[in-house]
Amino acid sequence: MPDRSLSWIDYARAGEWSEALIGLGIRFALALMLFLVGRYIVAWLVKLIDRALARTELDATALQFLCKVSTVVLTIVLVLAALQVVGVPMTSMIAVLGAAGLAIGLALKDSLSNIASGVMLVALKPFRVGDVVNINGEGGTVESISIFQTRLRGADNQTIVLPNSLVTSDSIINSTPDVRRRVELVIGIGYDDDIDQARAIIMDIINADNRVLAEPAADVVVYELAENSVNLGVRCHTANGDWFAVKVHLNESIKKAFDAAGISFPYPQRDVHVYRHGADTATAMGDGGAESPRS
Repeated sequence: MPDRSLSWIDYARAGEWSEALIGLGIRFALALMLFLVGRYIVAWLVKLIDRALARTELDATALQFLCKVSTVVLTIVLVLAALQVVGVPMTSMIAVLGAAGLAIGLALKDSLSNIASGVMLVALKPFRVGDVVNINGEGGTVESISIFQTRLRGADNQTIVLPNSLVTSDSIINSTPDVRRRVELVIGIGYDDDIDQARAIIMDIINADNRVLAEPAADVVVYELAENSVNLGVRCHTANGDWFAVKVHLNESIKKAFDAAGISFPYPQRDVHVYRHGADTATAMGDGGAESPRS
């Protein structure tokens, strides 16, 4: 009868392979059961942590990040516990993990940089889940901030994944720090057109749109006396969700109203002077024995 005080490693060292395999199989089955049950326990603990953090009025970005970190840490602890049940010595495992961690750290320095950047994003909070941002030329709504990457949802419903290190190393334009956003247009009219008439038409269009906020008040100012046009600046504020719709509506409405009122949209013009050198060229060719012209 096998000695219960001996492990499968002891049997293997003694050359008793049948007992060693039986002991290894039993321990492996126990470790597998521990891992499978532990996964449900980890999920339950993460939900418990999620509920506890939610009571602290933590913002959604930090809450999401901390839950993912908790899942990774608890899963690592579960794997180590399962390996201990199999009979792998923890001292040796810690030494192996230390050496492997050093090698992995050198090989995955960019990934570690992403982790550090993720912690910075959660701590500094340049944006939160649901904000509309522009990062490294990519714009969209923030969906999640994980340990390694930030996920955006683009205007065309595409998924944009950015490494956290790229996010923290580039400029971040957050378009939703407040509940409102400014619409700004530059409309050019001709020098012969009436500025006051153009301003009145634009203000009528703005006042007729219920999506434009009363405060701050909208205005139309002269931005620039350009080479070919008088550039008018149109400024008004809307709710974040109405910004794009109001902007394109104003562009279309102003174009139609200006066309009906006879106000022009000037475009760049150039005077082209054409010089004919035909006579001089013919004379020069005649002196040198020019070829006969082709038909």
